[in-house]
Amino acid sequence: MLGFLKNPVVVTAEINMNLVALTVMGLISRLWGLSYPQAVVFDEVYYGQFVSLYMKRIFFVDDSGPPFGHMLLALGGYLGGFDGNFLWNRIGAEYSANVPVQSLRLLPALAGALCVPLAYQILVELQFSHCAALGAALLILLENSLITQSRFMLLESILIFFILLAVLSYLKFYNLQRHSFFSGSWWFWLLLTGVACSCAVGVKYMGLFTYILLLAIAGLHFWQMIGDQNLSNVSLICHFLARGLALIIIPVAMYLSFFYVHLTLLYRSGPHDQIMTSAFQASLEGGLARITQGQPLEVAYGSQITLRNVLGKPMQCWLHSHTNTYPIRYENGRGSSHQQQVTCYPFKDVNNWWIVKDPGMQQLVVSNPPRPVRHGHIVQLVHGITTRYLNTHDVAAPLSPHSQEVSCYIDYNISMPAQNLWRVEIVNRESDTDVWKTILSEVRFVHVNTSAVLKAGGFMNFHLEVQTGRTLEVVGEKLSKGYHQSMVWNVEEHRYGKSQEQKEREVELHSPTQMDISKNLSFMAKFTELQWKILTLKNEDTEHKYSSSALDWITMDTNIAYWLHPTSGAQIHLLGNVVTWASANVAAVVYMCLSLWYLIRRRRRIYDIPEGKWQRWVSAGGICVGGWAVNYLPFFVMEKTLFLYHYLPALTFQILLIPIVLQHLSDHLCSALTVAWFSSVYLVYCTFSPVTYGKPSLSVAELKQLRWKDSWNILIRKQ
Repeated sequence: MLGFLKNPVVVTAEINMNLVALTVMGLISRLWGLSYPQAVVFDEVYYGQFVSLYMKRIFFVDDSGPPFGHMLLALGGYLGGFDGNFLWNRIGAEYSANVPVQSLRLLPALAGALCVPLAYQILVELQFSHCAALGAALLILLENSLITQSRFMLLESILIFFILLAVLSYLKFYNLQRHSFFSGSWWFWLLLTGVACSCAVGVKYMGLFTYILLLAIAGLHFWQMIGDQNLSNVSLICHFLARGLALIIIPVAMYLSFFYVHLTLLYRSGPHDQIMTSAFQASLEGGLARITQGQPLEVAYGSQITLRNVLGKPMQCWLHSHTNTYPIRYENGRGSSHQQQVTCYPFKDVNNWWIVKDPGMQQLVVSNPPRPVRHGHIVQLVHGITTRYLNTHDVAAPLSPHSQEVSCYIDYNISMPAQNLWRVEIVNRESDTDVWKTILSEVRFVHVNTSAVLKAGGFMNFHLEVQTGRTLEVVGEKLSKGYHQSMVWNVEEHRYGKSQEQKEREVELHSPTQMDISKNLSFMAKFTELQWKILTLKNEDTEHKYSSSALDWITMDTNIAYWLHPTSGAQIHLLGNVVTWASANVAAVVYMCLSLWYLIRRRRRIYDIPEGKWQRWVSAGGICVGGWAVNYLPFFVMEKTLFLYHYLPALTFQILLIPIVLQHLSDHLCSALTVAWFSSVYLVYCTFSPVTYGKPSLSVAELKQLRWKDSWNILIRKQ
């Protein structure tokens, strides 16, 4: 029974020493001296703020992309024991002792190191020689710009890692497709393709370009399968469903999970949540939640409320009035109603309080039981402090002469009667009998007499700012001009009014609310709002010293100074290997010219290369040229500040093309020429390594020698 123990258990394994050696060299090139410099390097000042907020569980919004990349950087801080206490306010600031510099930079460095063996495996899976694959890996290894970008707390190396992992996984899946369907390894590589694509998109939206490319390639391959008569209809349906599950459903589910973890971790209120809706803010611990805790849910006649504009742009603001009146005449000569000003004010203020009044009754308190306001009900809005009624009429607004002025009505005993009836329309209602709810309901106020809608406009002009401060205009906009979020309001603070006397009511308006009520949003509601803010939030684009255009990248006419030592000439620059960049451009041109030549010749039924070699050539172009194009061309239509590092994903695909073209032309090139070319790549790497790693410090003369182009900004201290 125990006879199997008579012989030793033997495990055999094949180890690709090329992969092992490349991985070790990649780790050395990216991890060596990782904690140097002990100072904030370029965009570490930006990403470091988010890491600190993660450590403190404070909510933030970053319009640059989804949260997965930020969470990976924060994971490095968490593993290093970072408490989040550091002031990220200046590039070059020395890190304090509590900042685990090496741990924060570790994950980007590991990702950058693993790109080297990934490049090798991609060319092997494209069925090129191991020599060509080794060449691609060494080019990635010796690319100065990729080394620099992966040695700091930045996201590009992580993005490129997941992009290459997705490409490799799909190629392995596709090659297995020829031999075995639905095997364990077939499923593994297919699922890993979807996971890697989702991670790439989760790091930066640039990952979406490669994801779309792989979906297109997968669609093309499936289209070819449809023509295979050996596959049954059932088999084709199974293949389609498997690809749909792995390449669409799982990536979408993972993308949602990134936001779920993000929102679970960041449960505390902070400075960034002010751009979110009141409902979102109330779901966070502290901040608005502290103010709104204990508010009645249903708005009733007699309720005291503050009304926040839902749009939140160009800043959050609340419907507001005060004793100042519109000037009799504006600077441009137009007249006004001289009524009490109504604006949208960006700060919490007692003058933001309004009372919801029943037009048929005089009382300004909530009855017992309360009578809730429903969709379609007519109300009057009484300003809490001045007791004047919200009003609009056929008078031009201060800044928007085609819209109606909104005011609080003052009776001057002239032929201008009050027009202060408003119809409540709940925009996000589920039925026409919905009750107006605190925070949750988004409402429009439609003027009964003129059908104008209460709307927040632009900044008030200087003449009015003297009286109102930096506030937004409030106007009555015609419904015919269409729907806009600036026409939508929600109740943020709410209490049931109890005091009929004005002096007692003023005291009440300054008092906190009492009753307890939960206003937690569902995850999908929070995700939808946060995703929309990320996609639509625009920071003011300012010209940066090191910003560049997409055209500058191909010839590397620009660089970025990442760090300068405070006393010596030691510095770090984002600069590429000139020989590699030039060779990548040449390889791309040669590939496209040869492909066009072959296509024309094949059209004439002249086949210069065997069919198998042609298919390899086309597949390589689909991945490498396609990857370069989808990661580069979109920047020509993007309205954002661009930097050289945006080109690195496209460059990586272009570098992979170099050994492919070289192998294709190997019959016409002597080996000595190839060796000489590769030696020049290594020489340029060594030449620029002092500004890649930041050491050793160079003299002024040595720094001047590195300025190979007049457009490069090499920093030289004045003597």
